[in-house]
Amino acid sequence: MADSFRVERTETIAARPEVVFPLIDNFRSWELWSPWDKIDADLARTYSGSDHGVGAVYEWEGKKSGAGRMEITTSTPSSTIVIDLQFLKPFKNTNLTTFALEPVAGGTCVTWTMTGAHTFFSKLMGLFMNMDKMVGKDFAAGLASLKAVSETRQSA
Repeated sequence: MADSFRVERTETIAARPEVVFPLIDNFRSWELWSPWDKIDADLARTYSGSDHGVGAVYEWEGKKSGAGRMEITTSTPSSTIVIDLQFLKPFKNTNLTTFALEPVAGGTCVTWTMTGAHTFFSKLMGLFMNMDKMVGKDFAAGLASLKAVSETRQSA
């Protein structure tokens, strides 16, 4: 079994990068499209650091969602956002999450990638389920929601 993993999904959105980018670069906007914000009604959120971009921090804790922390470490307007993602509960792990936005005819191609090292727990889970299949469906759902929100804003 590999010591690292990579999950990646791509969606083409009929909105300019300038419309899509702020929805990712500001953690407060994630409630509009993030697939995980919809599964835990009792999710406690804390925001600190910058309002958006480098230094913006989002921490969460919930019964279904566990606990974790994200911090934007790179923010290149309308192009790239890199996030240090730390899971704290139910297991500890640190991953790197990247959103790459590329202008294309009629809109933006958004690629959402998460990479990380397998911990003992994730290796054990990997015996029963594939990380790409497990998280990839959430990435696809999140990108579909991001598409809907962005396209509504583009046409407004």
